[in-house]
Amino acid sequence: MECVAIVVAAGRGSRVGGPLPKQYRLLGDESALRRSLHLLAAHPEIASVQAVIHEDDRILYAAQAAGLPKLRPPVIGAADRQGSVKAGLDAFADAPPQIVLVHDAARPFASPALVSRVIAAAAQHGAAIPALPVSDTIKLVDAEGRVAATPDRSALRAVQTPQGFGFAALRAAHADAAASGAAGLTDDAAVMEWAGHAVATVAGEVGNMKLTYPEDFARAARAGARDDVRTGSGFDVHAFGPGDHVMLGGIAIPFERGLDGHSDADVGLHALTDAVLGALCDGDIGAHFPPSDPQWKGATSDRFLAFAAARVAARGGKIAHLDLTLICEAPKIGPHRDAIRARIAAIAGVPESRISVKATTTEKLGFTGRREGIAAMATATIRLPEEAE
Repeated sequence: MECVAIVVAAGRGSRVGGPLPKQYRLLGDESALRRSLHLLAAHPEIASVQAVIHEDDRILYAAQAAGLPKLRPPVIGAADRQGSVKAGLDAFADAPPQIVLVHDAARPFASPALVSRVIAAAAQHGAAIPALPVSDTIKLVDAEGRVAATPDRSALRAVQTPQGFGFAALRAAHADAAASGAAGLTDDAAVMEWAGHAVATVAGEVGNMKLTYPEDFARAARAGARDDVRTGSGFDVHAFGPGDHVMLGGIAIPFERGLDGHSDADVGLHALTDAVLGALCDGDIGAHFPPSDPQWKGATSDRFLAFAAARVAARGGKIAHLDLTLICEAPKIGPHRDAIRARIAAIAGVPESRISVKATTTEKLGFTGRREGIAAMATATIRLPEEAE
């Protein structure tokens, strides 16, 4: 079943204060919005991601979305969350999916495992939300602030996002609510409940906090400091053979010869793939894509690097930096450097500013000096949550 995601990012975050809406404020080196977009765009079960933004935030959004895959052009939200979600749903009207997730940009710490749980439950039940038992005693108070009742907390749950629904049912519920003037429905589960649908729950995550107050950003910074930073290296070499171009970093570079290999022999992407897998302690490119398997004959190597990047995302991590060095006498890499950086960024789902591509020679020594082939060295730095140990 095709699943898409909507990221609600049109709010102003006035309770946080500061010059920027809270979804654009940095948490370490990334904004809350980019973390949320990356979580969903990198998830293998999600086909595309639709952001809903404020009219005034187009430039801010473009900077935060740069280099991420699966993102549709943003749509402009409404004055309230309910209207903004409806705008996101309407953007899929021409090609409606079966399942839709709705996620708040201000919840940047949800895990891929939580996303998978919500998708599975939405497919099974038609509507599903992550929820946590309430540990505090809850009081109902009257207009004067006096306690009116103490509900049984065993039946209470704190609700999170992403929330998952059958697309057609949620869109119809939002349309009916808008037409009826129903307001104050603070999440999409409430809209579905208003329309008469049952909503299932799945286990939420304590770490899936919502950024609402200034102190939440301080807590988030402390949580981010516990990231497990890892580095991996990769090396690959391919000999020249017949052909009229070489594939390097996902770019076809015209040349008097080609590179021999079972796939497209992209020595740069092969080295980067091994570097990412090495940082994950997850084998190497040959273990996942053995050259003895005929399905990989002639395969484009962008599939290998995208696979490795998805493995990082599945662990709740992110790629922080990729560094590639190409070793050859020819062809000249300099004229193609920016195109290679942009292509690697697009494949790995990271900003181009985090991609380094260099080239060198061996001063005519060795097999590369004799123009017998091309070698590549790569280093990948990734961040994994501490729980991934």
